[in-house]
Amino acid sequence: MNSLLSWMTATFGGILTKEALAFVISMVPILELRGGLIFSSAAGIDMWKAIPICIVGNLIPVPFILLLITPIFNWLKKTKTFRPMVEKLENKAMSKKGQIEKYKFWGLVLFVGIPLPGTGAWTGSLIAALLDMDFKKAFPAVVIGICMATVIMTTLSYVIPGLFF
Repeated sequence: MNSLLSWMTATFGGILTKEALAFVISMVPILELRGGLIFSSAAGIDMWKAIPICIVGNLIPVPFILLLITPIFNWLKKTKTFRPMVEKLENKAMSKKGQIEKYKFWGLVLFVGIPLPGTGAWTGSLIAALLDMDFKKAFPAVVIGICMATVIMTTLSYVIPGLFF
């Protein structure tokens, strides 16, 4: 983590503040809020400042994914160039749909909220969109999941290390 922090600070330090970097990291697929809070802790950003920054950063892509990813994927699948990539993304996302499909709202909350590799707001929103889940149910589920992940990751990034260092 220190090498990533050093690289990001060296690369973007003159352009972006630590807080802006945490915000951007929280928007990036795979890293999301989990990466944003770990980065924030390592960068010395106050916990109470980092939490809203990372939550907002993680939330920004969600409505766009829920509302626009299906039409975008359908359009891209019409092209020879992007069809294989889109099908691969759909297959990867749909391979994780079991929990969400079975439990619907609460399945999506848990999928987004339990910070494990391959879970999170991006993948949860993608699966919800591909399952044609209603936006009015999917968005609140993702928000609750992000809040759940925030509690877990804040504990792992700030509270537990604070007990030992």
